[in-house]
Amino acid sequence: MSGPGEGKIKIGKADVYIHLKGKSRALITHVDVELPELNEIIKPGENTYVGGKRGGVFIGLKREMIERAEKTAKEKQSSEKS
Repeated sequence: MSGPGEGKIKIGKADVYIHLKGKSRALITHVDVELPELNEIIKPGENTYVGGKRGGVFIGLKREMIERAEKTAKEKQSSEKS
């Protein structure tokens, strides 16, 4: 299911780029997803995995990342209720 849904907490709007090899220090062509709020969940230098899904991708999280994601979601929900 893509888009809003039960249990989905929006954390922001990301900028997504195809970053070409040899440009702006890229060693290989890759996709950049730039959203500062993601660094609350996935710290710079940490690795995880991405899988394709209909309409986009999902980012799989390790245990520590899941804990940070759940904390971020709770904080976001609390601020929306205020």
